[in-house]
Amino acid sequence: MANSLHATICMMIAGLAAAGAVHAQDAAGNYPNRPLRLVVPFTPGGSTDILGRTIGQQLNQAWGQAVVVENVPGAGGSIGADKVAKAPADGYTLLMGHIGTLAVTPSLYAKLPYDPIKAFAAVAWVARVPNVLVVHPSVRAKNLQELVAYAKAHPDAINYGSGGNGSAAHIATEYLKLQSGASMQHVPYKGTAPAVNDLVAGHIKLMFTGVPAVIAQIKAGQLRPIAVSSPQRVKMLPEVPTVAESGYPGFEADQWYGVVAPAGTPREVVAKLNKQINQSLSSPEIEQRLASEGAEATPNPPEVFAKLINAEIARWRPVIEKGGVKVD
Repeated sequence: MANSLHATICMMIAGLAAAGAVHAQDAAGNYPNRPLRLVVPFTPGGSTDILGRTIGQQLNQAWGQAVVVENVPGAGGSIGADKVAKAPADGYTLLMGHIGTLAVTPSLYAKLPYDPIKAFAAVAWVARVPNVLVVHPSVRAKNLQELVAYAKAHPDAINYGSGGNGSAAHIATEYLKLQSGASMQHVPYKGTAPAVNDLVAGHIKLMFTGVPAVIAQIKAGQLRPIAVSSPQRVKMLPEVPTVAESGYPGFEADQWYGVVAPAGTPREVVAKLNKQINQSLSSPEIEQRLASEGAEATPNPPEVFAKLINAEIARWRPVIEKGGVKVD
């Protein structure tokens, strides 16, 4: 009797496992059979929005299903992220994530309504955008070592701008301060454009920002590039060394973007999304669009993107805490 009962239980377990596997395969096989929603946690027109709409368009072309982009801005992207975190885990609601939303806000906000690690399933790492450190021509330093030396010798002489407290530019510069020991005063603006305008006018001395935001000013000689934040030099500025090359090995402070889904989304659905997005990233149309944003495609498995998110949360927490970074 005991052996018979044991055999029956084993058959039931095997049957449930098989049914689960078939259900998962069916879910992925039929997916998507209705429109998708892609939440962009920022206002329209920015890089996150542009990349999100580009990915949405590619998915629509590949699958014949509409991808509705919904802008849900506020609280550094956490309002839109929370909306996705609480959505059904069926692959039909996605988030166009950003370094700020997924890796910086956990340390900036004392009480997030979601856990950035537990609430999401990493789907696809879409792109990275290198930052460039630019200075006003009145700054005599010609390289990063000279700039740091001057900032140390004149603690109150160097101020830097950013698009706001807690922005990517703010965090990247605080990271450089911690790595170099340089003293610089932060001047937050309401957006990148006014900060760049004041930098060109000489009201502030330097700024870390995405390459596209200042490439025209660099070419016009209005700003001088000192170093880029990426591990390798960037195509748009091949003559500009990296921060790591300039005496700070391991320094990396790029902006990055990627798609996540609510935790619990079937792995087969995640894999299907990942495969299609990665295929789209290699298309000439996407490459051209990314290049116009100063971005580089980063097709990878979901596991690699998940590791990036975890590593970036750990990287930026001490920077934010030691730098005393506060949001507005």
